[in-house]
Amino acid sequence: MLKRILTALVLIPLVLLLVLRGPLMVLALVAALFALLGVQEFLALMRRYSVEPFNKATFVFVGLFFLLLAISSGGERTPTLTTEVFVYTLGLAAALAPFIFLTVGMERRDLPSIYPSAAASVFAFVYVAVPLGMLVHLRQQWRGAFLVIYLMVVVWAGDIFAYFVGKAVGRHRMAPRISPGKTWEGAAASLLASVIMGTLLFSHAPEISQFLLRWHLIEQRDGIFALQKPALLPTLLLSAGLNIAAQLGDLVESAIKRGAGVKDSGSLLPGHGGILDRVDALLFATPLLWFYGAWQVMQ
Repeated sequence: MLKRILTALVLIPLVLLLVLRGPLMVLALVAALFALLGVQEFLALMRRYSVEPFNKATFVFVGLFFLLLAISSGGERTPTLTTEVFVYTLGLAAALAPFIFLTVGMERRDLPSIYPSAAASVFAFVYVAVPLGMLVHLRQQWRGAFLVIYLMVVVWAGDIFAYFVGKAVGRHRMAPRISPGKTWEGAAASLLASVIMGTLLFSHAPEISQFLLRWHLIEQRDGIFALQKPALLPTLLLSAGLNIAAQLGDLVESAIKRGAGVKDSGSLLPGHGGILDRVDALLFATPLLWFYGAWQVMQ
C-alpha cells in the first residue's frame, strides 16, 4: 500500500504538469514510450498463450505511428494535425497492420504460427497504441488540456473510490473468475465518484480554466471560458460513460492477465505493477472522450 501511494504521489504531479505545460511533441514522445512499454508487456503476456508475436515489427510499426504524431505537433502548442487527417491515418494504419504483420510472418517455417502471431501484433497496436495516440491528438485540440485533465480526474476518482469502498464494504463480487477483488459495491462507488467529480469539473470549467491560465499552466485555447454552463444531462452521461468504459478496461486487462496466469502485466511501477496495469482504464475511456471532443469540434 505504501509503495502504491508513494508512486502515485510522484507520478500524478508529473503527468499533470506534462499535460498542462509540456510541448505537444514531448507529450507525443512520452506517450510513445508508454505505448512501447505497454506493447512490450502485452506481447510478453501473449507468449504465455503459446503465441510468439512479431516483436521488432510491432515496435517499429507503433514507433512510426507516434513519430507521425510528434512530427505533426511540430513542437508547438498549436495543433497541425486535424481530426480528419488523424482519422485517415488511423484508418490506413488499421487497414495495413494485418497485411504488414502477415507479410512479415511469411519468412517463418512454422506456417500455423503466422496468423496467431500477426493477430497478437495487430491487437497490440489497436489495444495499446491507438488509444494513447488518441490521447495525444485530444490534447492538441481546442480545450484539449481541460478535456485530458477531466478524463484523468474522472478515471482516477473512480479507481480510488472503487478500491477503498470495495475494501471497506464490498461483499458482492463482480467477476470472481477474472478479478476476485472487484465488487459491485466498489463499482457503484466508482461510478458515483466519477459522475460527481466530472460534473463538478464541467460546472466550474470557466473558473478552473481561468485559474490555470492565471498561473500560466495553460494557454487560452486549452481551457473552457464560455460563460454559459454546460448542460447537466450530457455531462452526467459523459462522466458515467467514461467510468463504465474505464471499469470495463480494467476488467478486460484482468481477463488477459488471468488467462496468462499472472497477477501484474509487469513490475516497472512499484506497488502498481506494469504500464498496462496503470493505463488499462484509459485505453477504453480515451476513445470515448476523443469521439466527444471530435464531435464538438465539428459542431
